[in-house]
Amino acid sequence: MRILFITESGFEDTELICPKYRLEEEDFQVDIAAPDWGEVKGKRGYTVSANLEIGEAEPEAFDALFIPGGKAAEKLAMHDSVIEFVKKFGQLDRPIAAICHGPLVLAAAGILKGRRATCYYKVSYKLEEAGAVFEDSPVVVDGKIITARQPSDLPKFMKEVIKVFKAQ
Repeated sequence: MRILFITESGFEDTELICPKYRLEEEDFQVDIAAPDWGEVKGKRGYTVSANLEIGEAEPEAFDALFIPGGKAAEKLAMHDSVIEFVKKFGQLDRPIAAICHGPLVLAAAGILKGRRATCYYKVSYKLEEAGAVFEDSPVVVDGKIITARQPSDLPKFMKEVIKVFKAQ
């Protein structure tokens, strides 16, 4: 199974690194895309290498999508190429996971309208404005969309992410 992480500089380090390693432990192939190819730095200093530029990525090439949080997700929600990719991916009816500020990208792409979701509490109003039903829970699974609030939710979140991803 091939998973695409979409991120940008300023990602919450634990929300990218922990899930990446956990998914690789399950033998999933993980690719990282960003608005530009190359090094991407987390807000706490960890760096990852984006092996894809989001504008060149093909949604059909991936089995699942993962969007980590941090301020990077707010920046991603303003990139037309990211929104276009997420919209196309959403039409494929494949699993999508997002944590913290990550669901803001899904909201901007119109993926959460009428769906249950959670996110970091300070930006929950943005999900509601996009038509989502906000739930203040560690993890919310609505079909193939899995969302979580913050780094402390990672154990419960990743358990559900792996379950949904494996069912794909």
